[in-house]
Amino acid sequence: FNADIAQLMSLIINAVYSNKEIFLRELISNASDALDKIRYESLNDKDALGSEPDLKIEIIPDPASRTLTIRDTGIGMTKEDLVNNLGTIARSGTKQFMEAIAAGADISM
Repeated sequence: FNADIAQLMSLIINAVYSNKEIFLRELISNASDALDKIRYESLNDKDALGSEPDLKIEIIPDPASRTLTIRDTGIGMTKEDLVNNLGTIARSGTKQFMEAIAAGADISM
């Protein structure tokens, strides 16, 4: 598991500093997964949505600090989810994609 975390951190560092659009796509994808999770939970528990019945992802630019804030109304990961899912980077398509980029693959569309 620790080796997988090291690979995850390497992916994050490489994505943040050299492939920002990939990292942004991953963050938005994670927000979408959080919305799917609460949508599914709300099928059996009408109170799951609480006071926020609108499912949304907000991308808020702050030009002054040169940051983007990504906010969603979904459900995040539990500690168990983190332990089970963070290690999957070793088998993920994103890792393979990053390895292809590092090897000089042509990723132009």
